[in-house]
Amino acid sequence: MESSVAAGPSASLEDQTLLVFARLMEGGREDHETSRDLDHLTSLLNEDADALEKNKDHKSICSVIDGDCLDTVLCYLDMRQDEVVRSHAILTTSAYLKAAGQEGSNMLKSFFFDRVQRGTYDDYIVAFCVASQIFPIVPDLTSELFLSEGFLPSLGPLMGRKWKSRKVETACLEMLNAACMNQQCREAVQKYCVEWLEEVVDQEPSQVVSNMNNDPSLQSEGGSISVRRHSEQVRNLAAVILAKLKAVPAKPSTGDSSSGRVETAVSTMEDLSGLFTKIILDDESHSRQHSIEGLAYASLQPQIKESVSSNDKLVKRLVQTLSEAKPKSSTTYGTLSIFCNLTRYQPTLTEEQKKMHQLKAYANAGGKIPGPDPREADEHVARRCKAVFDAGVTPVLVTHSKHGSPASLALIISIIHSLSVTKAIRGQLAQQGAVKLLLTSWITLPDSENTPRRMAAQALARILISTNPALVFGGNRSNAINAAIRPLVSILPPDPAAEVRDLLPSFESLMALTNLASLEDGETRRTIISAAWPQIEEQLLSSNALVCKAAVELVCNLMQAPEGIALYADESAQAKNRLHVLLALADAEDEGTRSAAGGALASLTNFESVVRCILQRERGVKVILGMCVDKNEDLRHRGVYTVYNMLSAEGKAGEDAKERIEQEGGVDVMKECLKLSRRPEVLQVTVQGLKVLLGQT
Repeated sequence: MESSVAAGPSASLEDQTLLVFARLMEGGREDHETSRDLDHLTSLLNEDADALEKNKDHKSICSVIDGDCLDTVLCYLDMRQDEVVRSHAILTTSAYLKAAGQEGSNMLKSFFFDRVQRGTYDDYIVAFCVASQIFPIVPDLTSELFLSEGFLPSLGPLMGRKWKSRKVETACLEMLNAACMNQQCREAVQKYCVEWLEEVVDQEPSQVVSNMNNDPSLQSEGGSISVRRHSEQVRNLAAVILAKLKAVPAKPSTGDSSSGRVETAVSTMEDLSGLFTKIILDDESHSRQHSIEGLAYASLQPQIKESVSSNDKLVKRLVQTLSEAKPKSSTTYGTLSIFCNLTRYQPTLTEEQKKMHQLKAYANAGGKIPGPDPREADEHVARRCKAVFDAGVTPVLVTHSKHGSPASLALIISIIHSLSVTKAIRGQLAQQGAVKLLLTSWITLPDSENTPRRMAAQALARILISTNPALVFGGNRSNAINAAIRPLVSILPPDPAAEVRDLLPSFESLMALTNLASLEDGETRRTIISAAWPQIEEQLLSSNALVCKAAVELVCNLMQAPEGIALYADESAQAKNRLHVLLALADAEDEGTRSAAGGALASLTNFESVVRCILQRERGVKVILGMCVDKNEDLRHRGVYTVYNMLSAEGKAGEDAKERIEQEGGVDVMKECLKLSRRPEVLQVTVQGLKVLLGQT
């Protein structure tokens, strides 16, 4: 069959399939030609699978794909192939397994076991490469192959051969590395492979030479030392697997005699972390990608977090590596995972959850009660966050957020969320582009990504609490601020999906909105009222004193807008109820709450309708007079200003206010305020109010 023959439009699907395979079986072709044919085959298989779903009687093209054809495609997954070709081949393999169903699974099993049973280095490489590549696609099927009787125990002798094949060893460890994503496979690796994995990691080149000199059989054989010892890449891969096993330990079954080997392992997590660090810092190392993956797992442990964050050179190298890494690459995801581990704060737990954690730790520790690791305390995390920030990570995160995968974006948001806890760097975060990153992320992430969206909104709130919005948003301020209001409003209610009711996001959102509402910008206040008023009213009634205080401070600022005043001044039943709540808050125990409520009342009492509503409340006037003798002079100022506004109201409202204030002992209260106050502006308003009460105006 000539390779140049192309399937015409009238050729059957089976003929087209066979023609593609004929071209793929040819040797000496360019990678782009191979990739093109693999894509064509993938398209045919996907169309075939769709046809089978619609019509069970459809004759599948898989009927013409025999073992040799499948062998051809799977061999393109070989690590010795170009990476581009492998990426196309994995898509073709996935399409074939979907279209062929059980028959395809059976053929894949036959391919794998046939290659392993042949036992040549070349066959091992292909079999192991196929297993590692298809693990994420068909984990159940690959786990079945991986856990087949006798397979894992056979890997130790293979890796322990005197003559090393670096590609066989690399392919084998790549397969084990991929298998560790599955719990059963991870437990099997821990049972059968830990001992020789330790030997690979702990091998010293000098010891290899010494063993060779003492072994007559080796002295009589040819070959260089390099093929009699494990390569750096192999050692590093083995270390990554050990790190995964130690970071996510398996649960050995009762009476499992092999578990002791794991507990007495030579390589501790600190040793492995040291190896990864050395390789990452080595400018000429070709194993950095695997080292980053290993360090990502190792940095789940508190002691490793501390050692990594305290190594300034390593943190800066990780930032540099991230800046040079391609978007959506494993290096990018691994480096982001390290930064995420270093900066993550421990979640807030209820007392019941704390007790459950203690009981679990007690059981796992054999009757001892270990306390929480002090290296996970907030002050330690804050130091790690500062180290990561000082290394210049923020601009790199901003760049990666523009082209990264959803998974990478979630990690980026988590890192910024942790960095934003530190008040001292919030302004710099804003200067380095964090605000735009968070706004864009919140807008682009789908609603289903609830956790990263809420984290982005909360980080945004923290930055806007501590910075001047006018400086943060620059020239096109109005549109940018309006865009920021939506995410802030989204976290006003507590997260309904959270196990623990966390009011911190609500509090921080209210504080940020208050800061925005302080701008001399009526449009911003109108937007906040339009987008958030029901939620703000709900937070005014919060049982949490800090949340309540933050809500009434926001209301105080919103009373500078006509739309805010209208909510209290139209004499409707709702307006009267709102005013009742405000009066109650002006009499609260918390000084800040009283002050904010007093500020709102000072603005509202410029309107006769509000004065009438206050007079209708049994304790309305008494609450306001109480503000006038508060120990806080700012609050006294707001109290006497409110009294003066009421006395100055036109018509019957002003007359009724004067009569009622006199009845409640207003003259004595105002005189007492004069004695307590020192600031001219307070004294001036108090004197003006007294004159009205005493009829001297």
